[in-house]
Amino acid sequence: MTDEELVSKIISSNNTELFGVLYDRFSKVIYNKCYSFVNDQEEAKDLTQDIFLKLYVKLSSFQGKSKFSTWVYSFTYNHCVNYVSRNPAKKYETRLSESYDLENFSDCSVDIIDLNEEEKVEEKLNYALNGLSADDKSILVLKYQNNLSIKNLEGLLGIGSSAVKMRIKRARERLSTSYQLVS
Repeated sequence: MTDEELVSKIISSNNTELFGVLYDRFSKVIYNKCYSFVNDQEEAKDLTQDIFLKLYVKLSSFQGKSKFSTWVYSFTYNHCVNYVSRNPAKKYETRLSESYDLENFSDCSVDIIDLNEEEKVEEKLNYALNGLSADDKSILVLKYQNNLSIKNLEGLLGIGSSAVKMRIKRARERLSTSYQLVS
């Protein structure tokens, strides 16, 4: 059964067991998105529960103009941005992490100095990211950490592709300026 069919049945029957199926499908994705905003397991769990409660109440507002997964992602993103915006003192850290292919990692020794340099660069980048506004940081994380396409960002943010590209460009420029100030 597709997500859209499941949502339709939940709305028509108000069946909480069917909503449990929806929960199983999306809980991990929603938790990971929440965690990327707050960087705290317990807080991410609480946010995930809040989102599912609101989803249950607002499920009937899903109009099917997009895939349900896109709608849920947008709902989660907006909830997290609002949460962070309402809590300006709340520090959250998102790491732009690199994936390493350990199976194909060469047997050559890695210079400890190189690792220390890499850690310093990552630390400076995280510090520069934390200096950005929530909007700038979010669009960079969505584009580069979550690997969302311009088209997906359009749907998520409700703006055109040129506006998405411009926001990314400006956020990258501000990140670059912030990074240079840290150095």
